[in-house]
Amino acid sequence: MEYLQTADFWIGLIKIVWINIILSGDNAVVIAMAARSLPPHQQRTAVLFGSGAAVVLRIVLTVVAAKLLALPYLQIVGGALLLYIGVQLLSEEEEGDGEGKEYGSMFAAVRTILLADLVMSLDNVIAVAAAAQGSMVLLILGLAISIPLVIFGSTLMIKLMERFPIIITLGAALIGWVGGETVVSDVVLRDVLVANPWLHYAAAAAGAVLVVAVGRLLQKRSHAAAH
Repeated sequence: MEYLQTADFWIGLIKIVWINIILSGDNAVVIAMAARSLPPHQQRTAVLFGSGAAVVLRIVLTVVAAKLLALPYLQIVGGALLLYIGVQLLSEEEEGDGEGKEYGSMFAAVRTILLADLVMSLDNVIAVAAAAQGSMVLLILGLAISIPLVIFGSTLMIKLMERFPIIITLGAALIGWVGGETVVSDVVLRDVLVANPWLHYAAAAAGAVLVVAVGRLLQKRSHAAAH
């Protein structure tokens, strides 16, 4: 327990808490967007499943994250998957409410959350592992801290989405932004990105615009077919 008395331990813990607050936001948005398609009594279950899955994935990824990020084309595939998930979540948004609203399935929601968490947890794991500097105690604490943050964030986002529907579009745009960033961060594009740093933001913005535009288009077609 001597490490509890060192300044480095507490500085590392503060770094990890701050990293989790910043980087857990996108996971919370995905979980909230997927869970909101479920009946109210199933939303909390989906949030708990999704948050638990995010933490389990981070534990697994902690061991292999650095090696995974070094694999060529992996982040391109992962980013493309996030763009698809963002489009899917936005296009499934229902304008109706109450009795006329159609709900999605628990399996589909959890599957979507798992796929998105798998891609979005990589950067989180790398950042927390770097802040922990080899300390297993700090690493475990970092993972434990992320559980209530993601659960609270997801629950809050669901309530905000129900009250302010524009947040759904903003959430989809955020998923698209992260997807664009992930694609351009692939190891095969590293030299291009170093030579043209503006591409990072251009790709992120393009991902956000693409998800919102395609998601809204598919949504309009779905509504037109329904009527």
